[in-house]
Amino acid sequence: MALIIQNANIVTPDQVLEGHDLRVVGGRIEEVGQGLGPGPEDRRIDAAGAWVFPGFIDIHADYIEHMTAPRPTSLMAFPLSLREAERELLTHGITTMFHSISFYGTTDFGANPVRSADNSRRLIDLIHHSHHAEHLIRHRFHARYEIDNLERVDELQDLIAAGKVHLVSFMDHSPGQGQYRDLELYKLILKGYRKLGEGEADRLIAESQTKAKVPFETLKRVADLARAKGIGVASHDDDTVEKLDIVQALGSTISEFPITLEVARQAHRRGLHTVAGAPNVLLGGSHSGNLSAAEAVADGCVDVLCSDYYPAALLHAVFQLHHQHRLPLADTVRLVTLNAAAAVGMDAELGSVEVGKRADLLVVRMLDDGFPYVETALVEGEPLLTVGYRR
Repeated sequence: MALIIQNANIVTPDQVLEGHDLRVVGGRIEEVGQGLGPGPEDRRIDAAGAWVFPGFIDIHADYIEHMTAPRPTSLMAFPLSLREAERELLTHGITTMFHSISFYGTTDFGANPVRSADNSRRLIDLIHHSHHAEHLIRHRFHARYEIDNLERVDELQDLIAAGKVHLVSFMDHSPGQGQYRDLELYKLILKGYRKLGEGEADRLIAESQTKAKVPFETLKRVADLARAKGIGVASHDDDTVEKLDIVQALGSTISEFPITLEVARQAHRRGLHTVAGAPNVLLGGSHSGNLSAAEAVADGCVDVLCSDYYPAALLHAVFQLHHQHRLPLADTVRLVTLNAAAAVGMDAELGSVEVGKRADLLVVRMLDDGFPYVETALVEGEPLLTVGYRR
């Protein structure tokens, strides 16, 4: 039995095929064309002029932390959090999620209960077991390793060896460089999280700047293990060309959130997958005063968007870049589908509407006021979500 999507505007990697149909058999795309009629036992979806996108692949998002700990003192049951998160993520078109769980040592911004060693392990195990349990979307684990966390290096290596890690990024959030190179802005953000006097903020900053960090040789050992397992390695908040030299020496193939346009351009020239946050597109710039994602996408030096902390941003960024920045829809869709899949080595199976690929598909429609939404979401050919608006 096949599933036929008819009368759709199908977004492929390089164009929009208007008035086309699509046939899914056995969870994979079997045919794309016109006049594909269903058989007597086939299921049929009439797109009625809506778009068909590939399912979104989100390679960096810490949304699961918010779902698990919506308040600093409120820790929800982990299975409930993951199941409710995936229901919501699917409404935003995300069919593959790399849950970005932090391996922090300490942080100036106050405690997050999910980031304790015990709780992060529980969440990692839950993600791992989801592969063989009832689930809606494809769950993956992105290990965000803060390089001042000297205690958990061996644990990270064990998780990689056990097949529980699907992406590794090395982060350094110490003030005076990277995301927080502007110390006055860092101080302002710090005071937004905690009630601190000027002297207290200066003391915390000084302490953060002198923390011991995992040596390069150790990080290289972790990166080599990840690459041997076929796992992507990412840098984070690259702010200089010299830092790109270091992360490439580690074996990184992804540059997440480059700080300036020039660094993003250089990362792109070097063949790194360059990632920016979709919320940055919606906000018109970085919440930390850094790179404008829309400018970098238009420049051609950012080729992947992630949701970062706001899953709804992916779909809206696709259309905002298309409508406001006049970029072709196929190009903006590719930022959250095929390009993201290529960055994490999933592009042979996912990320585009092409014959032979897994049928993770979205039927996307626009309300009269220009609000886009996912009307139907399919994962491996199974319609798992249907949303309809009423007047």
